[in-house]
Amino acid sequence: MADEFVKGLGIAVTAGLGWMILSAWYNTPTFNSNRQMLHPPPENLDIYGQMAMVLRDALLVFLVLGVLTFWILIPAVREARAARN
Repeated sequence: MADEFVKGLGIAVTAGLGWMILSAWYNTPTFNSNRQMLHPPPENLDIYGQMAMVLRDALLVFLVLGVLTFWILIPAVREARAARN
């Protein structure tokens, strides 16, 4: 069980850090505002900016699915198999 927790934690830390970095670069207009990382992205992004926005969204989905898989789904399946046997 500990290895699933560590795998989920590694996914959460890595994907969360990547999401925070890309959000800070593209979604923070100024660091004096209260809406850091929550501001809408700029309208006129070049191809690299658009790829960064796709990567940011993919990292968030990977974070959520990875944590749910390793912290909830895999332990629940193992517990169900153990209870069945």
